[in-house]
Amino acid sequence: MPVQNPLDYNVWDAMLGCCQKFTPKPSNTAKLKTALLSIWNDLTQEFIDKAILSFQKRLDFRVLLQLVDVLNTTVSLNTERTADIHH
Repeated sequence: MPVQNPLDYNVWDAMLGCCQKFTPKPSNTAKLKTALLSIWNDLTQEFIDKAILSFQKRLDFRVLLQLVDVLNTTVSLNTERTADIHH
């Protein structure tokens, strides 16, 4: 499988599911390539849009978690500095 970015996982998972339904199963690399190209060409724009939206939501959540971590670190550092000043 090629190197993937997180968006690819949605697409490859869907393609794998479709490929596993092929009867008969592709018996060589050329037939597998043909099957995957057929599946790829049949992916709807709606599916691609949903995959992008899902990725965007995960990305937004990760950014939010990093922001919370930065804020917690800042508050912790400021609290330590305040405590040091009062001692």
